[in-house]
Amino acid sequence: MPRYRIVDYLVYLAVRIVICIVQALSIDTCVRGSSLLARLVCNVLGVRQGVIDENLRHAFPDMTATERRQVACGMWEHLFLLVVEVAHSARKVHDTNWAEYITFVGKRELVELLFDDRPLMIVSGHYGNFEFGAFALAVLGFPSYVIARPLDNPYLDRFVRRFRSSNGQRILPKVGSAPQIDSILERGGTLLFLADQYAGPKGCWVDFFGRPASTHKAIALFSLSNDAPLLYGFTRRLGKPLVHLLNCLETADPRAATGERSDIHGLTQWYTSRLEQTIREAPEQYWWVHRRWKDPRPKAPAETRAA
Repeated sequence: MPRYRIVDYLVYLAVRIVICIVQALSIDTCVRGSSLLARLVCNVLGVRQGVIDENLRHAFPDMTATERRQVACGMWEHLFLLVVEVAHSARKVHDTNWAEYITFVGKRELVELLFDDRPLMIVSGHYGNFEFGAFALAVLGFPSYVIARPLDNPYLDRFVRRFRSSNGQRILPKVGSAPQIDSILERGGTLLFLADQYAGPKGCWVDFFGRPASTHKAIALFSLSNDAPLLYGFTRRLGKPLVHLLNCLETADPRAATGERSDIHGLTQWYTSRLEQTIREAPEQYWWVHRRWKDPRPKAPAETRAA
C-alpha cells in the first residue's frame, strides 16, 4: 500500500474511533466537551484565527474585538455540536418523535412543493446544521439528492457517503453530475444545494455582506431552465443539540419570475441576500472559516488625476 494511502487509512480509523466515542457518550457530556474543545481551538490554538477575524471585521464592522472573539468561539462550539448531532440524529430522531426536535416554519408551503409534479430545488448555506435539515426531510418521507464534493481521503469519502445514504440522502458528485441532475429534475426530484462556496474567477459575482463574492451559476441556471421552483431555507439550532428550527423562508418560481429573479445574476443575488439576512440573526452558527471573498480579478486602474 502506498505511503499516502496508509496515512489516509490511519486518519479514517481515527475519525471512526472519534465517532464511536461520541455515539457512546450522552448528549450532555458531548455538550460540555464541545464547549471545552471550542475554547481550546479558539483561545489557545488560534486555529484559522486570522481568517475568521478578517471575515467578521468585514461582515460586521461595528463589532468590537471582544464581540468577534465571542462569535468565533461560538462558531467552533457550533461546529463541534454539529458533529455530535450528526452522530446521534439517526438514533434519537425518527418518524414517531420528530416533532419533539423539529419546528417547521412554512411547512404547508414546503409539503405542497414536495408533492407537486414539478422538480424542487432547495438552497441554503453553511449555516446552522444543514446536514440535519436534509436528514429531517428523509425522516418525513422525502428523500433528496445532495450535491457534494468528494473528500480527498477515499476511505473517509466512502464512510461519509454510506452514513449520509443511511440517513436518506443520495449524494451526487459536485463535478460531472450535470446529466444526473438533469435526469432528476426531469423526474420531478428534489435537489439540495449549499450556495455559499467560492466559484472561482468565472463565477457569478454578487454582493455578500457588502463585498463581491463569486457564486456558482448552476443553481439559478438549473432552476430557470427546468421550471423548478427554488426554495431558500435554513436549519438553525434552538438552544440545545438536536432541537432545530427548519425555516422554509421564501420561494422563487420561474413561472412567476419578475425583476431580480428572472435571470441568473438576479436569482443568485436573491438567495445570497436571503442567506446574509439569516446569518445576521445568529452569526455564531455560520462557517466563518472559509475564505469566501477571494477576488483574483485584476483591479481597475486608478483614475489619472487632472493636472
